[in-house]
Amino acid sequence: MQFIDTHCHLDAAEFGGNQAALVQAAQTAGVGRIVVPAVARANFAAVRQLCERFPNCAPAYGIHPMYVENAQPEDLLALRACLAQPATVAVGEIGLDFFIEPHDRARQEFYFSIQLKLAREFELPVLLHIRRAQDIVLKHLRQNKVRGGIAHAFSGSRQQAEEFIKLGFKLGFGGAMTHSRATRLRELAATLPLGSIVLETDAPDIPPDFLQRGQPNKPEYLSRIAQTLAELRGISLQEIARITTENALSALPGLRPK
Repeated sequence: MQFIDTHCHLDAAEFGGNQAALVQAAQTAGVGRIVVPAVARANFAAVRQLCERFPNCAPAYGIHPMYVENAQPEDLLALRACLAQPATVAVGEIGLDFFIEPHDRARQEFYFSIQLKLAREFELPVLLHIRRAQDIVLKHLRQNKVRGGIAHAFSGSRQQAEEFIKLGFKLGFGGAMTHSRATRLRELAATLPLGSIVLETDAPDIPPDFLQRGQPNKPEYLSRIAQTLAELRGISLQEIARITTENALSALPGLRPK
């Protein structure tokens, strides 16, 4: 029984130099592949080196909306070079974040639009970061049609979920789904088409409810997160593993064995 963690910041400072142990623990827990998205030019090299070191990790490269304030035009040239590498599975983490104040909406939308155009040019899917910007992200996706991808940490409405699915996207569910108070999210996890759902940790962020406050999320917890989805759907964990793995491979074809 194998899972794919479609979103894990394995290079995060919270993990120190313990990536080898983290990857081994994840594999022991049934997490066979880990997608590691970059968030800025400053960590492009770290993500690439991690994924070269651990063959079951796959890189994505992008400029996160919370990092565009300090982005420079030459960062897009560096991104282009990363996207040309054969190991790259997606453009990401990219998107819009209108939750954190203050934010420069125009600058975020500019970098998002440019990166969607790069995704089209390189025929890569995208990993979307979306906070308080679901409809604006959908508008950009309709204007710049890419080859799908994943709406990471999905938190929108059912109608918005259906629009992302129509555009060829899978929806990422992770630790937030394990919290009993997340009633709307759990209802979506239980009732959306299972073929539209992929699993993720966003480690070290979005800790599941079984962690004590302050503990970092880890990729090895994905199978326990998946158990929540199995319970919400009323099906076996094995079936969740099979379907969500196939969904991840569909969303990110670069993960398929060459």
